[in-house]
Amino acid sequence: MTSTTDRTAADSTVGAATTGDASAGDRPSAAPSSYPALRERFAPLLEEIAAGAAERDRERRLPHAEVRALADAGFTAVTVPVAQGGHGAGTETFFRLLIDLGEADSNLPQLLRAHFSHVEELLREEDDPDAARRLEAIAGGVVIGNASHERSTATVGDLVTTVAPDGDGYRLDGEKHYSTGSLFADWIDVSARTADGGRARVTVRADAPGVTLRDDWDGFGQILTGSGSTLFEGVQVAADQVRVRPQGGDGQPTTQTSFLQLVLLSSLVGVGRAALRDAVGFVRTRTRVYSQGSGATAAQDPLVQQVIGRISARVAAAEDAVLAAARALEVARTAPEEEREALIDAAELRTIQAQLTAVPDVLSVTTELFEVGGASATSTARALDRHWRNARTLSSHNPVIYQERAIGDRILNGTGLLYFWSTGEKPRSS
Repeated sequence: MTSTTDRTAADSTVGAATTGDASAGDRPSAAPSSYPALRERFAPLLEEIAAGAAERDRERRLPHAEVRALADAGFTAVTVPVAQGGHGAGTETFFRLLIDLGEADSNLPQLLRAHFSHVEELLREEDDPDAARRLEAIAGGVVIGNASHERSTATVGDLVTTVAPDGDGYRLDGEKHYSTGSLFADWIDVSARTADGGRARVTVRADAPGVTLRDDWDGFGQILTGSGSTLFEGVQVAADQVRVRPQGGDGQPTTQTSFLQLVLLSSLVGVGRAALRDAVGFVRTRTRVYSQGSGATAAQDPLVQQVIGRISARVAAAEDAVLAAARALEVARTAPEEEREALIDAAELRTIQAQLTAVPDVLSVTTELFEVGGASATSTARALDRHWRNARTLSSHNPVIYQERAIGDRILNGTGLLYFWSTGEKPRSS
């Protein structure tokens, strides 16, 4: 596994594929790859990533080398069309692979969420030559980070970060929190307010003058996602790296909401699979038994077998729910224009229902796994606690309590689903 952390980036736009360009022999075949073929291709790398996951968590060692290895292997371009140098994977195949990656290390799917979301947006612009160039750069190894969330005094839905005209380009100023993935990225996608109060997406180089990346994420789980803060001070941005969004576009039905949630849920299911894997491995190595037990070994004890059987069913249910939502999303993405909005809504509903299934199931799994081994299961050397910490942190995104109410209101009263999440301070009533 390569260990470089240098941010070699495209020349002046994400569209110039100059980073980590694959040789002709490494490029995918002309047809999109199937899940079995891609799983086999990435299996050695995933095994290597999994082998070091517990140690990285104990040492709080950020996975720079692992992200670079994923980019060099083509994992970060798995959904990029074959014509642009990617693997052309479909939606369900993508999320199955993301669950596999989450089982190896749940930090990695989350820290790449903005990257894969950026790819997803480019895929919707298939007729745009600039989008094609950007996709080629991503197939060449460019990684995209995120800087959207703020912890400012702005009201709900507003932003303090600004992008303003400056000479032939723009100037970007502001501070972001939870900049997940940006510490590992070549370029960062930044949300900003325009001079007239509108919204824009700004793509800046991670190493541009005026950009300060901070490793100050202090959560107790998902500690290696690089979800710290980012400061932008007079960052000069070329005009073609600023994409002004239409006024009133936020909140319209879009597949991106479901996509972003499913990335988190795939990470969560990966945690569940890793917890089950580690619980089984722990039981199989135990030779000591309890006096109250009824098996010659822990693996032969009916009560221990019952725990393993129960948590395996919960992991399977969570995974099935997420993949069912992924299939609904794929249907919505490929539907004719006249059917798309209804199918997007169906996919969003199914995704929320998957969240309400996966969160309690995986949290239960990461707690109950300790029933198989007594106090020895809490050894810091085994790092089994990281599964609960990671699951709890992932489950705190887009809180379940609001999602439960949203779909209850929808089912009972026909209320529309929410396609735009934001935080901020409530305006004071006069």
